[in-house]
Amino acid sequence: MADKQVFIFDTTLRDGEQVPGCKLNTKEKIELALKLETLGVDIIEAGFPISSPGDFESVNQISKVIKNATVCGLTRAVQKDIEVAAEALKPAVRPRIHTGIGSSDNHIKYKFNSTREEILERAVKAVKLARNYVPDVEFYAEDAGRADLQFLAQLTEAVIAAGATVVNVPDTTGFCLPHQYAEKMAYLMNNVSNIDKAILSCHCHNDLGLATANSIAGAIAGARQIECTINGIGERAGNTSLEEVVMAIRKHPELGLYTNVDPKQLLPMSRLVSETMRMVVQPNKAVVGDNAFSHSSGIHQDGFLKEATTYEIIAPEEVGADTSKIVLTARSGRSALAYRFKNLGYSFDRNQVDELYERFLQLADSKKEVEDADLKTLAEQVVVTA
Repeated sequence: MADKQVFIFDTTLRDGEQVPGCKLNTKEKIELALKLETLGVDIIEAGFPISSPGDFESVNQISKVIKNATVCGLTRAVQKDIEVAAEALKPAVRPRIHTGIGSSDNHIKYKFNSTREEILERAVKAVKLARNYVPDVEFYAEDAGRADLQFLAQLTEAVIAAGATVVNVPDTTGFCLPHQYAEKMAYLMNNVSNIDKAILSCHCHNDLGLATANSIAGAIAGARQIECTINGIGERAGNTSLEEVVMAIRKHPELGLYTNVDPKQLLPMSRLVSETMRMVVQPNKAVVGDNAFSHSSGIHQDGFLKEATTYEIIAPEEVGADTSKIVLTARSGRSALAYRFKNLGYSFDRNQVDELYERFLQLADSKKEVEDADLKTLAEQVVVTA
């Protein structure tokens, strides 16, 4: 079973915090880190220690309080970065240094003004240095989504030989289609001679809305770590959504994969991150959005009221939500109307519901959603005329 576990690497406190306006202070980071550990994530990327004194302090303080999860600090493939990260991570029970460099020809040429040979040399040197400080070193091959496959395999093999325990294969620009990302993972699994010595990791961005799909495809192809954020927050269009990959794996047992995340904490965690980072969750967000368990179409409402699984593959209680919601709009039907009246304590026969429904439609056409107060007014009219 061990090789079927997908380790959840949460980077809400690092990649997620890079969203404009979402800066966290140390106290907020510690609070979220403790909640992430309770949630069941395996690795918490606490920050980028060399980037600022505040980030160093946050990584250092989180290292002191987290007892079960691995605490990770990000670096570039630069000696000073690695030394500072190692210092920040000193108190951690399970420290990890996450170092790396660009792997695509685009990054090698334009970002580093370098060559493949020099990139290989810098990558190996960085991993070896990091291994002097911690036993757990993750290497990221930035922009692997657009990298040459043969070079990516060569780079992966070299950093594993240098001591990397995890190799991160980021789709940094969110460029890949799911089958393309899976093919990259499969190629590395089949063409890197020492691949059994390390775990491959998915780190996908959502520029084309494919981060979750790509991450699941990568795991199916052999990756055993997924890097993600609560609510999918992150640079540009965001990162892979933690709650989405966790529930996708949970809802597809045929994959034979599992995570250690407690799904009942997903919605409370989502709301805490939203409030703390001042980042509103879109209502139609999968799993944790306000509308994730709402039904407003009459056809959907009728089916749901007969059997919830007709339109819900996730029960709200599974992710910590209270209950499903029947929302009354002009698209709603009689069964939904009768259901909402019953919840308010009214019991009407079919003829009364028919009469109420005509009045309801007139009201629903004039406003976006019919509330309980509106229903009570309608009900009183029928009671009086009866």
